[in-house]
Amino acid sequence: MSNSHYETYETYGPAYLDPLYGGYDAPPADPHTAETLGHGTAGVHGDTYRPAYEEAPLPGLPGLPRQGPTGPAPAPAFTVGPPRVGPRPEPRPESRPDTRTETPAGSRAEARAGSRAEARAGSRAEARAEARAGSRMGAHTGSHRRSARRRKTRYVERPGDGSMRRLLPQALVVAFLAGGTTAFVAKDKAIELNVDGKARTLHTFADDVTELLAEEGVEIGAHDVVAPGPGARITSGDEIAVHYARPVRLTLDGDRREVWTTAHTVAGALRQLGVRQEGAYVSASRARRIGRAGLALDVRTERTVTIMADGRARTVRTNAATVLDAVEEAGITLRGQDTTSVPQGSFPRDGQTVTVLRITGGREVRDEPIPFPVRRTEDPALFRGTEVVEQAGEPGLRRVTYSLRTVNGVKQKPRRIKAELVRAARPQLVKVGTKPPPDSVQGADHLDWQGLAACESGGRPDAVDSSGTYGGLYQFDTQTWQSLGGRGRPQDAPAAEQTYRAKKLYVRQGTSPWPHCGGRLHS
Repeated sequence: MSNSHYETYETYGPAYLDPLYGGYDAPPADPHTAETLGHGTAGVHGDTYRPAYEEAPLPGLPGLPRQGPTGPAPAPAFTVGPPRVGPRPEPRPESRPDTRTETPAGSRAEARAGSRAEARAGSRAEARAEARAGSRMGAHTGSHRRSARRRKTRYVERPGDGSMRRLLPQALVVAFLAGGTTAFVAKDKAIELNVDGKARTLHTFADDVTELLAEEGVEIGAHDVVAPGPGARITSGDEIAVHYARPVRLTLDGDRREVWTTAHTVAGALRQLGVRQEGAYVSASRARRIGRAGLALDVRTERTVTIMADGRARTVRTNAATVLDAVEEAGITLRGQDTTSVPQGSFPRDGQTVTVLRITGGREVRDEPIPFPVRRTEDPALFRGTEVVEQAGEPGLRRVTYSLRTVNGVKQKPRRIKAELVRAARPQLVKVGTKPPPDSVQGADHLDWQGLAACESGGRPDAVDSSGTYGGLYQFDTQTWQSLGGRGRPQDAPAAEQTYRAKKLYVRQGTSPWPHCGGRLHS
């Protein structure tokens, strides 16, 4: 036995398990010492000796058995606890073998005498053990020996360093796992997650909403709603709700648009969108569920419309789709050509006034003339300013059908609805002279031609007598005019040409062509 490591124990108590180092005191070699420690086969307590290397591993550390001389040791009959101080407790009655036998009354004195002898023998054994221990401790100071005798102590060798080295990592593992378990429990959170109405409770180590949704594989769209919002910190007991958005192709009172809602039913979507449902027409059942793909919804809210008809005003509350439907709901019937002041197929607006127009009427056919066109061409044989009609124009004829209407008793302007050509117009052909007029006629230039014109026609180049035979300044007949080289009618020629033709006639016949006014030429 090595003398390098010792530990003191009270003489009246046995050695116990050291929970910090995890070992047992080794059994002493001396039977007296074993008897004193209570580990012998016939000690004062009567216990059966169990070596330290036969003990089981520490509770809570499976797979780390205490090593004995030949392998893993069996499980101990006790649990690890703090170091015991004081006398060893007596074994429970059921755990101690009952070695007593019935003794006759006459033999009880002998038994008591035997017990006192055994006690004396035990004292002598203790004395011998002290002597041997004192010789082994000769190198120690006297004060140590005196203290040992005064306390009646025994010196027992501690377990070897190998056992301590094996048990120290196990204790560290226990401490590490205890701290890690505390941190593990602190980080774990119980969260209630509701995804689109489906709730479940889960445990997570996520720090915020975004991390939790990523762990659960919940994808969030641009219109989806998360409460609390993404990035919000979470703690144990929090409730997180994810509401998926659904597209709704909504036609509200004729206005078409696409909106998004997180509601699951049509009624919920209308409430969420703020649509007034009382008296409204909805194209789908309000209880219908809205899938993730959405739906098309036509909604017409109730509106106030005033109908003016036959001198009366009727106000109705309606969700009609057209003006005609609203008129019929007001109890008004349209007949014949009757119509409304706004298109009958238009959407009736709230507060709108619609007037019913009672129409009566018929058709009228009229023949209308078509003016003839005039086509002019230049003629160098005619004096400048002279126009000759080669072909007189003739107007055409057109037959037109008109619609006549009376609206609420008031006649309207006829409306042309059809036209038919009866006869085409014939154009009028006119030649226009470009020849310069002559300057004079010899033998007639000195006469008063202006006085003669005033007497014959009042000085008007286009004058025509009441019979239509004579015309112009000098009242030529057409035959005389053309014999003098004129074209067409005299009254259509310029005044200068008419004077030129009159001079030529004077040279040829004198004043006889003008019997009443010829004397003016010489006045």
